Amino acid sequence: MSVAILASRAQIGTAAPRVTIEVLLSGGLPVFNIVGMPETAVRESKDRVRGAVISSGFDMPRQRITVSLGPADMRKTGGRFDLAIALGILAASHQLTRAAFDGWEFYGELALNGDLRTVPGVLPAALKASAERQCLCVPLANAAEAALVSDSVYPAASLLDVTAHLTGSRALERRARHTPTHDAGEQPDLADVRGQERAKRALEITAAGGHNLLLVGPPGTGKSMLAARLPGILPPMSEAEALETAAVNSVLGRPIDLHDWRRRPFRAPHHSASAAALVGGGSDPRPGEVSRAHNGVLFLDELPEFSRHVLEVLREPMEAGRITISRARGQDDFPAAFQLVAAMNPCPCGYLGDRTGRCACSADRVATYRGRVSGPLLDRIDLQVEVGRPPPDLLRQTDHDAEPSCVVRDRVIAARERQSRRGGVPNARLDGASLERCCGLPEEGWALLERAAAKLSLSVRGYQRCLRVARTIADLAGTGGVSTGQLAEALSLRGFSEAAR
Repeated sequence: MSVAILASRAQIGTAAPRVTIEVLLSGGLPVFNIVGMPETAVRESKDRVRGAVISSGFDMPRQRITVSLGPADMRKTGGRFDLAIALGILAASHQLTRAAFDGWEFYGELALNGDLRTVPGVLPAALKASAERQCLCVPLANAAEAALVSDSVYPAASLLDVTAHLTGSRALERRARHTPTHDAGEQPDLADVRGQERAKRALEITAAGGHNLLLVGPPGTGKSMLAARLPGILPPMSEAEALETAAVNSVLGRPIDLHDWRRRPFRAPHHSASAAALVGGGSDPRPGEVSRAHNGVLFLDELPEFSRHVLEVLREPMEAGRITISRARGQDDFPAAFQLVAAMNPCPCGYLGDRTGRCACSADRVATYRGRVSGPLLDRIDLQVEVGRPPPDLLRQTDHDAEPSCVVRDRVIAARERQSRRGGVPNARLDGASLERCCGLPEEGWALLERAAAKLSLSVRGYQRCLRVARTIADLAGTGGVSTGQLAEALSLRGFSEAAR
């Protein structure tokens, strides 16, 4: 009887708990068993491992093989344990020296010819392994993402490469930690938008405070164009934020673009998306669009065309910045700190209030259409701006005074730095106690807010969101306190949902 013990990590949400792989060879009929809550892909690894071991020129033991993946009560998914299982069998059968596994973690799915295939979720595993000063052996395709956080990454192309390194016959090349420089690249420029100064102002406030935004207007007024330019005026992600966002893509098995990995994501799902596609789900939960937009922008065009049930599932992650997906087997947590930008027409035909007078929608049809978006969801959207049709002669004008995105972004970054020094978070995430302390409203400002709250029937949440927007306007102006005029501007930028009541 012989035992070999190796280490790897599972993938549960964006967490990477440690898994101990124990391989036991014992007497009896040749049987290969894997225990420890393995799902189908893990159970099938015995066939991949057998093929890879034989194809690599090793002997497959003709004994009873038992592989235990511990802890036993944690589910194991995917082919990430193939390499560790194969090495454990070779060590238990004395074809490798078992002491060589100390201080190592192994990841990789095996092809039948012994090649190593990429596996998802290597970045979260590398973060944990690096904190515990473990060396990582990963497939070549996963080396770049692992090297974002670890100083000891050893990429390998095949099982033979790994065994050659462990036996000392041919060393793997060590990949040291490498953090790529940020290349902003080409992004849509705000100067391309003609007119719409009020909407541009709302977009700048949205970026500066991390707020949510709703654009309401007839077709062709530039709502989608404005939304697409929000990432270009947001500050680049910090390294910690970039790693959080990259971890979501790693879990999904998507390649990480190292050239602009600190660019904030912009996700724009179609209105036919299901709730699972939007917030994540499935029997083996995977991140949805809200998690792929983490630290970036989630754009929902034609907002009322989304299923009402789909929109309602956004309410919790909009407040919490995370989404928890519960299944009978357990819970998975995914990050979801996104900025929501939504666009919609004012009525079913789209032309209510347009100067062309083309709208023939009745009041009941308009109310039904707007009612597809619930009041609680609208209450969570800080800025709600009506976007009118620009005059026809504007298209012939050359707007030399239009500010490019880089100029606006500089003001946004300065405002964010003020918020960071004062409260450590963007204004949109200030809690109630910190909010009132940071505002410094004069007495006439509080009186204006009370009158507005009574007239517009503002909820407590709406009341606080108006204060947060006013604080952001003050940060853009560089003032210490919030003036009555700045509060009035914040109230004017929240008119749509209150007018629709």
